[in-house]
Amino acid sequence: MRHLLITTASLAALAACAPGDQARQTETAQSEQGAETASPFAFVHEAAANVSVEGEYTTPETNPLLAEWGGPYGGVPAFDAMDLQYLKPALEVGMAQNMAEIEAIANNEAAPTFENTIVAMEAAGDTLGRVFTYWGIWSSNLSSPEFREIQREMAPRLTEHFTAITQNKDLFARVEAVYNSAEMDSLRPDQRRLVELVYDGFARDGATLEGEAAERYAEIERRLSQLHTQFSNNVLADEENYVTWLTEDQLSGLPQSFVDAAAAAAAERGREGEYAVLNTRSSMDPFLTYSDERELRRQVWETYYSRGDNADEFDNNAIIAEILQLRDERVGLLGYDNYAQWRLENRMAGTPERAMDLMEAVWPAAIARVEEEVAQMQEIVAEEGGDFEIAPWDYRYYMEKVRQREYDLNSEEVKQYFQLDNLREAMFYVSGELFGFAFSEITDGSVPVFHEDVRVWEVTDRASGDFVGLWYLDPFARPGKRSGAWATSYRGHTTFQGEETPLTSNNSNFIKGAPGEPVLISFDDAETFFHEMGHALHALASNVAYPTLNGGVRDYTEFQSQLLERWLLTDPVIDTYLRHVETGEPMPDDLVARLQAASTFNQGFATTEYLASALVDMYYHTVDPAGIDPDEFEQRVLDELGMPDELVMRHRSPHFGHIFSGEGYSAGYYGYMWADVLTSDAAEAFDEAPGGFYDAELAQRMVETLFAPRNSIDPAEAYRQFRGRDADIAPLMRDRGFPVPEELEGGQE
Repeated sequence: MRHLLITTASLAALAACAPGDQARQTETAQSEQGAETASPFAFVHEAAANVSVEGEYTTPETNPLLAEWGGPYGGVPAFDAMDLQYLKPALEVGMAQNMAEIEAIANNEAAPTFENTIVAMEAAGDTLGRVFTYWGIWSSNLSSPEFREIQREMAPRLTEHFTAITQNKDLFARVEAVYNSAEMDSLRPDQRRLVELVYDGFARDGATLEGEAAERYAEIERRLSQLHTQFSNNVLADEENYVTWLTEDQLSGLPQSFVDAAAAAAAERGREGEYAVLNTRSSMDPFLTYSDERELRRQVWETYYSRGDNADEFDNNAIIAEILQLRDERVGLLGYDNYAQWRLENRMAGTPERAMDLMEAVWPAAIARVEEEVAQMQEIVAEEGGDFEIAPWDYRYYMEKVRQREYDLNSEEVKQYFQLDNLREAMFYVSGELFGFAFSEITDGSVPVFHEDVRVWEVTDRASGDFVGLWYLDPFARPGKRSGAWATSYRGHTTFQGEETPLTSNNSNFIKGAPGEPVLISFDDAETFFHEMGHALHALASNVAYPTLNGGVRDYTEFQSQLLERWLLTDPVIDTYLRHVETGEPMPDDLVARLQAASTFNQGFATTEYLASALVDMYYHTVDPAGIDPDEFEQRVLDELGMPDELVMRHRSPHFGHIFSGEGYSAGYYGYMWADVLTSDAAEAFDEAPGGFYDAELAQRMVETLFAPRNSIDPAEAYRQFRGRDADIAPLMRDRGFPVPEELEGGQE
């Protein structure tokens, strides 16, 4: 059940850009796979089966969203049967069944044990969990005004449902009894961690509150769910409602691949003969990089960075102010000084101060590098006869010119070697070499999909042929799909009720080219593609027994995906998969050398725009939010930090979905850098290994210690098992080409 509570926290949020004990014995796993009716938690399923909800579409026979997943591969979601008329009834049935399960656990007359309380909670919520899978698709991949209306109505009700569970005194008393029992000493390490995570989750989510405090906590949760949903929908509205339309005479500088994609996007919107620059990063970024039209660059830049900040019905500033005040009040009820203190208590950083220390250690080097980059760009402006200072809408354009001058590296030239289909095959190759996985596309229609663009692969163990899981890919942008890239899982690996295999997916927003034309993407987008595959591999490699252990610690789970990016420019990938789209020739050595020489290029921009967002996030959640004006606060914090005028935060506050569309990354956006410290340190381990990045022994240790255990072990301990020591921040500074101050040597943990 705890896994459902965690899942629900992100109902209106961004997916994690997505998440068993190594010593688990075979006989234990086999005993857990015994007949369900003989298990100590069979009463949970019986309680759900006895629930009847009146109304239309309230049975599995009349509502496909309620049906157990059928078909091959242990059952798959019935994506081809999705219809919004089924969603609300399915949620209502799922909640009713779930509450019956929880009441059965809470009111069990038997003394609390690990099996009849903690494991019983893990077994609860199956129906509601299946419905959430469909909810997630509508929310992220297929949003519509009709869905958003249902979302507005149901999100608060779902929050009420889960708040009622976390505030169920009888249930928490049983959890607490197990947590404090002598039985803990006899449990496996992963089982003890499960108990600790469940107990901690309840305690931190208001289970200890009484009377008016508990009522107010529930009110705050309900209101926050409304605000998170509204924030997310406002951003999506601004992405859908704003399109910059170009004519033939406004295409100067734009590569043909972008022109073709913009023409296709315009045609899809009924504007044949024009060109559409969509209000998403995947469209904005290349336009700002290549367009020679400075005023158009400014227009596209302002449109993109003003999402949620247009003083209209979709403006998010008042929503942000209320979210911050409610979050602060809520954690105050629990006895915390501020929201960040509560948020980081159970993460690797531990405290806001430790997270700030890391960011502030890197910030001076980042903004110093920005100054150097701007000076280089300003030289080119002068050489071209320009008489203006670099503005934010100029940065990408002139940095591309610097890239070409300093490294003889043209992004469009590089792009010819990054064909989407080839990169996908490259990811399969890396997955095979490191994890022993083999991918085979399913083309017989046996696995339903929710859109014609979605494709599915069967994943097997390369040595044994055993089935591992399914991998879904939804690669292209379309109306109703949120921007960015993310990974999500439809089912995680578990063994406690018989083996369940993972169903995981990657989602991107690449611009689909003209029919039949290959899709070329930038080097940065290729890195992101590998990054998100890292999340998928984290799910596919899981060996955990219980659903909750498929979760993760936010400032750690990005590490595995960031690490996978390092295989993009390894020799086997370059030689086999990075081939010119027209000639088929592999990327030449001199271009590889120029790419590698430019590995620290633009790190001032990349690090500063990220850190600015992460620092503002932390400031938002460590100050008294009373009377806060987000636009004013954002600018004041950036001024105090010495933010360069030539660029802005990666995510300005009014569209900072990571922290305001939900709570997955709130007071936690720093986690990407925390994880990057681990990434850089781990990458040096591969650099030093005899077999390099394909060293079989080190790869096996990586999978066994960093991927397969998921959240069944403390992440700091997991990293020590892999590296033999704590992570060092110095490799991060070296990776970015920053000087390494002497005081930064010597370990992060």
